[in-house]
Amino acid sequence: MALALSRVTETLNEMVRSAPRVDARLVAATAKADDGKRPIAETYRRVATLAEQLGLTRPSYEQVRTLVHQLRASKRDPSIGQVLLDIDLRRRPPEAIVDALVGMAPRLPK
Repeated sequence: MALALSRVTETLNEMVRSAPRVDARLVAATAKADDGKRPIAETYRRVATLAEQLGLTRPSYEQVRTLVHQLRASKRDPSIGQVLLDIDLRRRPPEAIVDALVGMAPRLPK
């Protein structure tokens, strides 16, 4: 029994640490580091370095890549709330809510 427990402990010590969820601080750092022009790999290197400095598990490249794509998509598409506000402020016609619901509402110039 003790030998089996020893093997399990050795195996656990040899396993690579991985993070199933990205810490909220790293999500915020990803949003700040990504300007949409820089390659995702550069953003990943910056976030990974910050994770090590904070003593957190480094996120995988795939996690950061997926997060960057989500962040970039949210910057492109106005939210339903933004479209409703634009309708209320008469910056968009009332029919624009239909476009927003199907994800086709264009961004307005600032």
